[in-house]
Amino acid sequence: MRQKKKWYDYLWLFSLTYLALGFFNILFAWLGLLCFFIPLIIAVAGGNKAYCNKYCGRGQLFSLVGGRFGLSRKKDIPKWMRSGYFRYGFLIFFFVMFFLMLWNTYLVFAGARSLKTAVTLLWTFKVPWHWAYRGTLFSDGTAQFAFGFYSVMLTSTVLGFLTMILFKPRSWCVYCPMGTMTQLICKAKNASTKPVS
Repeated sequence: MRQKKKWYDYLWLFSLTYLALGFFNILFAWLGLLCFFIPLIIAVAGGNKAYCNKYCGRGQLFSLVGGRFGLSRKKDIPKWMRSGYFRYGFLIFFFVMFFLMLWNTYLVFAGARSLKTAVTLLWTFKVPWHWAYRGTLFSDGTAQFAFGFYSVMLTSTVLGFLTMILFKPRSWCVYCPMGTMTQLICKAKNASTKPVS
């Protein structure tokens, strides 16, 4: 008997909508902060990875495209990609890139540099995205953050699709920085609530 779908089984639509909206208006990139804070809040409050297991629209998207549509080789992800060295190393690298993005945003807010209307794909390739920003009532720093954050979200999606094609559909989940962070939070929370024997 087929299990009835629940509302959270359709959160992959949020991931697709987010990417589409950011393509046309970069300020929608701010919505991506929901994907940043909600997993952390769930991990802190519940001490579990419910977000990763149930609510992650990106993971659902990879399952759908790689699994149901068969665009995955369905191979096991290599051991080195599952290792703590790689996962924590990638988390550190991700944080460095994230803080560089925040620094660039600060510089634009402070007037030390001008807004660059480009999305950086894979932290290397600058893709002009000027059509997605026409100016607003807000400071250019607001747009700078949006360009930077959309770059992070787009890059992680591209990496997810690459690993989905090469390996199993949700291989991205193995080394996703948010997944690694929530796992660390859950470990710390569960260790602190263990009864002292």
